[in-house]
Amino acid sequence: MFLFSIVTPYLKVTMNYKAVIFDLDGTLLDSLEDIAVSMNSVLIRSGFPPHPVASYRGFIGEGIGNLVKRVLPEGHRDDSTLQQHVSGMLEEYGRRWSENTRPYPGIPELLDALTHRKVRMAVLSNKMHDFTKKIVAALLAAWQFDYVVGAQAALPQKPDPAGALLIAGKSGIRAVEFLYLGDSHIDMKTARSAGMYPAGALWGFQTADELIAGGARVLLKKPLELLELFEKVNRLKG
Repeated sequence: MFLFSIVTPYLKVTMNYKAVIFDLDGTLLDSLEDIAVSMNSVLIRSGFPPHPVASYRGFIGEGIGNLVKRVLPEGHRDDSTLQQHVSGMLEEYGRRWSENTRPYPGIPELLDALTHRKVRMAVLSNKMHDFTKKIVAALLAAWQFDYVVGAQAALPQKPDPAGALLIAGKSGIRAVEFLYLGDSHIDMKTARSAGMYPAGALWGFQTADELIAGGARVLLKKPLELLELFEKVNRLKG
């Protein structure tokens, strides 16, 4: 079921879509527990209180530096403490990232179907680049992604559209021919800034209201509904 009525009273179609950019955490992979347990372990070692796993839904999405800043108690967010805990999180998460992280139900079937339709696919994440590539290679190895791009010094993080536009440019596909599927307002802002079609994933970390506020044009309850979006576009175009 589509939720077009929540976001916009009609779907205005101007072209066929040829490619999809996916966010990683909260969109393709349910990584919440591994991130939360890793960060909490670092906090506990420092004598700081941990946070409920569910609270991490609001902490994730804008890179590890912002994650650490949000979980540290006020008064303990100086540069030295931040860097210490970023380093601690990288080490801890490096050991445990695969303990519970798995593709969401329906994601393998979606990726199979997109591959069958010869839709080009890419991943864009604010997770650090090396982690992003490592995790995609380990947990999503069955599918071909043209580009897997994570946070790196030479590339501004989302919601800056630079990463999305880099992928489009390298793919030789116009930005307006991309669907962008993500679970956060950051993803929706990125898509709109890049001129891509922003689709919000309701199975992820943020709420429908947050996705709409970020500029989502459509909200999807299940991954396979993305296929219906492609089919709806083609029907309206035909």
